[in-house]
Amino acid sequence: MIQAGLDRRSLLVSGAVLGALAILPSGTAAAEIDTAGLTSMTGDVRPIGPAERAARLDAARALMAAHGIGAVVIEPGASMVYFTGVKWRRSERLTLALLFATGDPVIVTPFFEEPSVRQSLGIPADVRVWQEDESPVALAAKIIGERGAARGDIGIEETVRFFASDGLAKALPEARIVSANPVVRGCRMLKTPAELALMQKASDITIAAYRWTWPRVREGMTPGDIGALMDAATVKLGGVPEFALVLLGEAAAYPHGSSKPQRVREGEVVLMDCGCTVDGYQSDISRTFVPGRAPDAVRRVWDTVARGQQVAFGAAKVGAPAGSVDDAVRAFYTAQGFGPGYRLPGLSHRTGHGIGLDGHEPVNLVHGETTPLIPGMCFSDEPGLYLPGQFGVRLEDCFHITADGPRWFSTPPPSLDRPFD
Repeated sequence: MIQAGLDRRSLLVSGAVLGALAILPSGTAAAEIDTAGLTSMTGDVRPIGPAERAARLDAARALMAAHGIGAVVIEPGASMVYFTGVKWRRSERLTLALLFATGDPVIVTPFFEEPSVRQSLGIPADVRVWQEDESPVALAAKIIGERGAARGDIGIEETVRFFASDGLAKALPEARIVSANPVVRGCRMLKTPAELALMQKASDITIAAYRWTWPRVREGMTPGDIGALMDAATVKLGGVPEFALVLLGEAAAYPHGSSKPQRVREGEVVLMDCGCTVDGYQSDISRTFVPGRAPDAVRRVWDTVARGQQVAFGAAKVGAPAGSVDDAVRAFYTAQGFGPGYRLPGLSHRTGHGIGLDGHEPVNLVHGETTPLIPGMCFSDEPGLYLPGQFGVRLEDCFHITADGPRWFSTPPPSLDRPFD
């Protein structure tokens, strides 16, 4: 997927999606689909375990020491799962993970939620509780003081809500509130072999689900019909469906869809953008195909996007600025008569985004991004081309950086006629 945002689900249900017609329908409909012949692919999956999380905490402590950060504050979400295993939700009742430069983390949570929070806790940690008539921010500030971090830099994870960070700033006037990005991003951006294996499995499942779904697409189907097929196949194959965006005909010219009614028609574009999770780690793969005979104009654009993917992949060299990948694609597309820059018809969004526990993670393959590519980084490669009022083509596969260069999680399709080889 292609737009910026903190959370993939919140993006897909926002106004940017322009209506529910393009979104995966409820699991009830998918559950009624016959998926006989499909079997789970996750029998060999090894979830993230205690040793992996211990290594993450060691890395975080080293980065905290290097950047002079005494404590890091994290709310529920992917970063909390990453460091502590705790799978929780955000509400007006604060649950926080406090990481420290020395010693074990502390989880702050409401008293009546403690048993539930402990169920997914995957590290040695103290759990401190607050009652309904008490302030969780005051408790967090007290703990930070007890751990000797109240007069130094306190790192705030980038998705922590303002009322929490502002409350800590007021409760700890001698502390300096800073970004925790050097620590959190410094850890999460570089995937370990265990993480890469989970992302590979998620990609394998999504490709298998695509292969099962594609021959079942029929004239007259709606985006919801196709999404239900994809969802059902993903579940049977052992993945957890994350999203299935289906855009038909002219709607494919608008990266996140249209509110106009859509049905599959012979000779018109079908654009699918789908992903799942395995132990929380995500896939994100897009394919564009045409039922029946593809118009020559669609075939030319499809072939250009396929070449654009390879231009991006070839530019993703170790040490190269992330933005240079986007620049290489735009230079190629401009030479083909698209753009220039982000203008339409052309590529109106970034070439790719980081991916891992979140579908969209820092950093992005976008013009101006100077972060160098390092082994362990993972990205989508999705340089779509969009022709408003006509159609759009998006091909998307993810890759990770190795010491020898980029390596695909899923292999781009060889042709418009063979979109799932």
